[in-house]
Amino acid sequence: MAVSLSWLLGWDVKVFYLINSTLQNGIFDFLMPILTNLHYWRVPLVGVWIALIIRGGKRERWIAGTGILALFLSDQLSSHFLKPLLSRVRPCHVLSGVHLLVGCPHSYSLPSSHAANCFSIATLFSLEYRKVVLPLMGVALLISYSRIYVGVHYPFDVLSGALLGSICGGFTWMMKNRVLKALDKRKVSEP
Repeated sequence: MAVSLSWLLGWDVKVFYLINSTLQNGIFDFLMPILTNLHYWRVPLVGVWIALIIRGGKRERWIAGTGILALFLSDQLSSHFLKPLLSRVRPCHVLSGVHLLVGCPHSYSLPSSHAANCFSIATLFSLEYRKVVLPLMGVALLISYSRIYVGVHYPFDVLSGALLGSICGGFTWMMKNRVLKALDKRKVSEP
């Protein structure tokens, strides 16, 4: 067990350095700090959410509400439960030669909340609207990759965040469908 964990941690550091140092280039040095900053994503995301509520039908309003739940679930589990429980220090605090392109947060690193949150929304919307799977997953992957590139997460942090977010997105989508099915049954059985 100790050998496996040691191998996994060694792989994690090697892949981190590959992405963070070896693959560095001027274009990504400009783009990745923008992609990783969720403040830039707030206006478009709130705009989509408002459009779903105002211009959408019943299905869109349900998915907008479910999106809030999926995001809340993934964020709380990653930031307030798993990070304190696992207490993994960020690479920018413990590794030498990190190409740090943003501030190094003082919070723990495992799992990546950015990855968890992006994948929870991407999974939820991809399950509901199959035609947008590639663009949504592409954006979630880019944002997750940016966390390694800018020097604040290990690859395993991002992978575990993506898995957690995918589970949260899938779970909330499944629960939404169960609630809607129960409501439909209730309508049919009412006189």
